Amino acid sequence: MKAKYEKLNEAYEYLRSLGKFHNKKKFAEEIGFDYTNLSSAFNGVEKHFNGDLFKKIYDRYPGIFNLEYFTKDNDSFPMLKSEENKTNHPVADSLPLIPFECIAGYGEDNDGIKLNECERYNIPEFKKIGAEFLIRVGGSSMYPKYASGDILACRKIHDILFFQWGKIYVIDSSQGQLIKRVCEHENPDMILLVSDNKEKYPPFSIPKSDIRSLSIVLGAVRME
Repeated sequence: MKAKYEKLNEAYEYLRSLGKFHNKKKFAEEIGFDYTNLSSAFNGVEKHFNGDLFKKIYDRYPGIFNLEYFTKDNDSFPMLKSEENKTNHPVADSLPLIPFECIAGYGEDNDGIKLNECERYNIPEFKKIGAEFLIRVGGSSMYPKYASGDILACRKIHDILFFQWGKIYVIDSSQGQLIKRVCEHENPDMILLVSDNKEKYPPFSIPKSDIRSLSIVLGAVRME
């Protein structure tokens, strides 16, 4: 059974594929919902899921969604009222492969990312765990965990409240885009970035304030 935040992300991606808006701030404005609370809901904070949130989406875009899909605790209802509508827009079930250098703009201001020109992949297992986009690994800093050419499934963290120490994140900073394990630093204002290929890529630290964009890696497809 899909979690509520997964259904919310599905609805958001579907509406964005139709050109209804370009980012989550605009989405919040469209449905008349507090942006901070909406961001928390996207990240799975349960208290922000209530009948009002899904009802606002349903009422703002009449004729598109089945309200029962969002409010019932089972997956027997299709998301869209028209299965033909869903067939005509397979993008709702797929994930965009975002150019690595464009990850900072994904989900915020997509003027520089043409989603309709991105390759898309339908991987149900990734959608179930809340993945929002894919990126392709370049380089060997995270080998053997990830090799160059592997495709990573990621979810963007819109409000950085805490880190899961030891987890792998995609970070956009003044040093560029990085795929690293994030570890705790003795200075609470810093984080330690660690590569799995430690012999060639020693750990280094950056200030938390230097993080421009943060996404957590949820899974991968290994390329042979």
